[in-house]
Amino acid sequence: MNIRPYQIENAIKGAEILKQKKFVYLIMQPRTGKTLTALEIAKICDYKNVLFITKKKAISSVISDYNTFEYTFALTVINNESLHTINDKFDLIISDENHRVGAFPKPSNTTKDIKKRFGHLPIIALSGTPSVESGSQWYHSFWISNYSPFKNYPTFYKWAKDFVKISKKRIGAFEINDYTESIDNKILPIIEPYLVKYTQQEAGFSSKVNKHIIYFNQDEKTNILISKLRKDLIVEGVEEVILADTSVKLMQKIHQLENGTIKFESGKSMTLSKTKAEFIKSKFTNKKIAIFYYFIEELNLLKEVFQNYTTDLNEFNTTDKIYIGQQYSNSLGVNLSKAESLVFYNFGYSGTNFIQAIDRLTIKERLVNDVYFIFEKNSLTNKIYQAVNDKKNYSDKLFKKQYGIQTPN
Repeated sequence: MNIRPYQIENAIKGAEILKQKKFVYLIMQPRTGKTLTALEIAKICDYKNVLFITKKKAISSVISDYNTFEYTFALTVINNESLHTINDKFDLIISDENHRVGAFPKPSNTTKDIKKRFGHLPIIALSGTPSVESGSQWYHSFWISNYSPFKNYPTFYKWAKDFVKISKKRIGAFEINDYTESIDNKILPIIEPYLVKYTQQEAGFSSKVNKHIIYFNQDEKTNILISKLRKDLIVEGVEEVILADTSVKLMQKIHQLENGTIKFESGKSMTLSKTKAEFIKSKFTNKKIAIFYYFIEELNLLKEVFQNYTTDLNEFNTTDKIYIGQQYSNSLGVNLSKAESLVFYNFGYSGTNFIQAIDRLTIKERLVNDVYFIFEKNSLTNKIYQAVNDKKNYSDKLFKKQYGIQTPN
């Protein structure tokens, strides 16, 4: 395994930016080597003690790259949830999947923690999808650094007055500001000097993602239950209750039911229908596939239907077992190139997460990646797919519009 020439070139570019500006953003598409490029920058700049913040599932991959190329600087790799346990002194921060700190209008607790504890240090930010949902994601992505080009704007709200076309949107009975429509032609010239961008095409990737939709028919009992819930907003059983007293809950309950599970008002969950899982099993018999689910109870359902499965990536890569993983936690830093195909049993409402997840099969040597989506025609899951496939979030507002819901809020 060797460092590719373009990775060295990008590392040299990134090192120059980091030396000058104390912040560099590597916007490199999946499989082009963001991690290795960042580690090379640390080596070029002669940093001694580096903190690499990433997702839990990506930790082993980062450590593997570090060990393979025998870097001599000290490296601590940690996930966001464990960041509070770190007390060491570092001279460089690498923020992997940096779009995670780009939420707006308010920063998350993790974002504030990174800013407070490490904002004075040089930062390498990494992401393949830094602003898929809105250019407003740029603000906090840079705000974590004291050297942000927007440092004269101490809050997102002040920044938005100059860089966002602020409009109004209604949430229930309340009207709030909508900051989604950013003024990108004002933002991009300011941040461009901080960016190193590289695409899969530039890296020589010729592979493409073929997205296949397969329709199936859910069992009649489940569809009757969905119809009753839509009509009455409540289904009462002997011991449990399905309650949809808000539009958000109605959306979630329908989404769960369409895919064979339900979470009751008590907090307990259970499988109601294995029809979809059994349909997938019949379609992909004797195929080494990876399956993504969304709701937690769906994992239990899939385990009941697929006996030859694993939830461990190492076992998946070394055996003939299929892989079952949750879309959200597997959308970043996970390589599923050993799979013949990726099958979405279900998926969530985030356009960004969707775009990241469908690219898990991609490697340079692979020409075609087949990704399958299974749902009923005209179902809510179908509508969610249409939104996220267009790089948009599926929202409560859109749900109410499509289903003609005035109340509940």
